[in-house]
Amino acid sequence: MTGTMLLLLCAELIARYAFGQYLFLGGTNAVTGEPFGFGFADAEPPGVIGGVNLSVAVLIVHGWMYVVYLMSTFRLWSLMRWPFLKMIVLALGGVVPFLSFVVEKKFHAEVEAELATNPQAPQRY
Repeated sequence: MTGTMLLLLCAELIARYAFGQYLFLGGTNAVTGEPFGFGFADAEPPGVIGGVNLSVAVLIVHGWMYVVYLMSTFRLWSLMRWPFLKMIVLALGGVVPFLSFVVEKKFHAEVEAELATNPQAPQRY
């Protein structure tokens, strides 16, 4: 989920800084005064008055999901007793686009293999 939100964040940042657009839901078009449904509008000067700025919502949601992601990766890292470098790679999975998908696949397989080879190990959650 963090990886997906990171991709949305990258798309939002490209829309904002390359094209000067925010993603809005609702509000009123600042130029025509007509109701604004859903879509992109100018960032500066504001193209929509009122409504929900979904671009900011993506930033906030990704930030909080990354905090939960870091806590989860720390827990996995400490339970598996991996070297610190793996913790760094896991943490980077939430900030480098597409890396989270690679990390999840690789480390998931590694954890499954470890659990299969040590069935007598206590299962702590």
